[in-house]
Amino acid sequence: MATSVKNLLENKNINAVISVLPDTTVYEALGVMKESNVGAVLVMENEELKGIFSERDYARKGIILGRKAKSTPMTEVMTSNVFSVSAEMTTKDCMEMMSAKKIRHLPVVAESKVIGVLSVGDIVSEMLKEQKEHINFLEGYIVNG
Repeated sequence: MATSVKNLLENKNINAVISVLPDTTVYEALGVMKESNVGAVLVMENEELKGIFSERDYARKGIILGRKAKSTPMTEVMTSNVFSVSAEMTTKDCMEMMSAKKIRHLPVVAESKVIGVLSVGDIVSEMLKEQKEHINFLEGYIVNG
């Protein structure tokens, strides 16, 4: 059975919402990402999700277009069409969405408020754990059955 997003969030090492403001520069956002050891930050204003900024955004919308990291604000490089999931969804739901939309980070929203972020690594690790538990159950069933 697939794990719920709520349970997965509760067991994450980082369960804080790492975010920056829309006028934060790329350089400052990259510093926040480095300090937090994450590959993306949410762009938020007054608890409202405005976008997401990832290492991929930096490479594709920043460096390659010649933008200067110290003077370019998030609004110029962030992804503003952000897909999110609810706490009631499952790891399977998340993987399907990430695969279909070709994204690597999913904000988790409950009652119109961002309560966390899941990465593709979080989802893959949890799905591998689920599969291992399922295999162990089946092996036990075969041996004891």
